[in-house]
Amino acid sequence: MNAISAKNLHKSFGNVVALDGVDLEIQRGEFYGLLGPNGAGKTTMLRILCGLLRPDSGEITIDAAHNGTLAMGVVPQEIALYDPLTARQNLEVFGSLSGLRGSNLAERIRTVLDAVGLSDRATHKVKTFSGGMKRRLNLAVGILADPPILLLDEPTVGVDPQSRTRIFSLLQELNAAGKTLIYTTHYMEEAERLCTRIGIIDHGKLLAQGTLSDLVSRVKTPRVVRVHGNMPATLPQFEFASSVQEENHTDYVPRNPDDLGGLVSRIHASGLPYDRIEITGPNLEALFLQLTGKELRN
Repeated sequence: MNAISAKNLHKSFGNVVALDGVDLEIQRGEFYGLLGPNGAGKTTMLRILCGLLRPDSGEITIDAAHNGTLAMGVVPQEIALYDPLTARQNLEVFGSLSGLRGSNLAERIRTVLDAVGLSDRATHKVKTFSGGMKRRLNLAVGILADPPILLLDEPTVGVDPQSRTRIFSLLQELNAAGKTLIYTTHYMEEAERLCTRIGIIDHGKLLAQGTLSDLVSRVKTPRVVRVHGNMPATLPQFEFASSVQEENHTDYVPRNPDDLGGLVSRIHASGLPYDRIEITGPNLEALFLQLTGKELRN
């Protein structure tokens, strides 16, 4: 059964088309990643799903029954906290707005502070927190009411590796417990690590969606032997491979994909002063660039 269904969603801001006929179905318990460049329509999609924006046209159905409390949690891209208040006071404010009261609220606050690793900072004012701590508290607010659906808009922007790892672990635990997560990002490695299904959006259109293996199978680029290091101006050439020289590496593309191993041996025997050799192949980033292009986005 679907947690969220959206049909033919359109949204424009003046002459700018943010969503252009998007169809989206997200199943209960799914960890769905929505990938796209800056300005692709990711945040607009989430704002419509949680009711902050009204689409110009289209239909949305959300399976939202949740014991009389908040059915959908939102973790916005921008930090949404009160700096003069402590971590606990922030959670008390947002918990009350979500319908939590008394001992139930107090217990949920203890639970989420522990989950995001901030129990020892409960009485500290948010204005004293680092960026990573604010991101983790932002997440704590989103999961406070224990919603079955959680919308996360680039929740790891600007965080340190330790906070990112803690956030990833918590999200995976929530998904394993049956929560439905919708996660927007433009970091390929996050989508590959976390998501059971991925959609790629650009210019307001959903260009592709599926499991990671489904998407990678659509990549047109071949497997190559990538040689890293300061290469000489004249590279050795091999009759069964072509080469493409980049700034920091050189790609050798075998004419027969089965020759990868032999090509590595020939490169090693050639005496090239390389730092390392790797075999690269079709991946999510390759499909992303194949669909959305390589031009810079503002």
